Amino acid sequence: MPLGVVPRAGPRDGGRRGTDGLVTDSAMIRVDALEKRYGERRVLRGVTLAVDRGELHVVTGPNGSGKTTLLRVLVGLAAPSRGTVDVSVDRSLIGYVGHDSHLYADLSALENLELYGRLYRVPERRERIGMLLERFGLWEARSRRVGSFSRGMTQRLALCRALLHEPELLVLDEPYSALDTDGAALLDDELASSGRTRAIVVATHEPERLAPLATGHLALGVA
Repeated sequence: MPLGVVPRAGPRDGGRRGTDGLVTDSAMIRVDALEKRYGERRVLRGVTLAVDRGELHVVTGPNGSGKTTLLRVLVGLAAPSRGTVDVSVDRSLIGYVGHDSHLYADLSALENLELYGRLYRVPERRERIGMLLERFGLWEARSRRVGSFSRGMTQRLALCRALLHEPELLVLDEPYSALDTDGAALLDDELASSGRTRAIVVATHEPERLAPLATGHLALGVA
């Protein structure tokens, strides 16, 4: 599934390279010399990245450096202008949390997850949904409309949605945004416990929080 993006090649580009300097073929995500433009504006340039199962790569950079654009390319929501991106997992096995929660405000938390569970054909979905709502502290609010949720509760539910179908690739854009201390700790635990079974890419302004788990670091907007 070809897709696209940016960072600078070099010691901090996050890529796993062979002796010939090219990204190796064994990774779940393989990005090489990616560029992304919107009209005349170049957002990403020369990005190289390799991420495999069991790895967690952190993407950092100042506002406007292309972090969100890169993640959108990885999950197939944007196309590269130049270069190559290969994600060797079906899109149905990707979990994504972006700036938009992709939740329906007029539906309850339970109804939202039921909808996504049917779309992804999640086996034993009611048990899976109940387990995630319990884990993320939303069971008591399961029947409330999402439109009545706080920003932090909505972020917790978005994480439940992304994890519902047990994705092989998890892509998270500022996932700690709006989470309180308890919510952030729940996400820490989830990433620590599931990191060996999937590939994970996280864009964040708090790389130190993920330092104990990170296997790679891609710094955008760094000369």
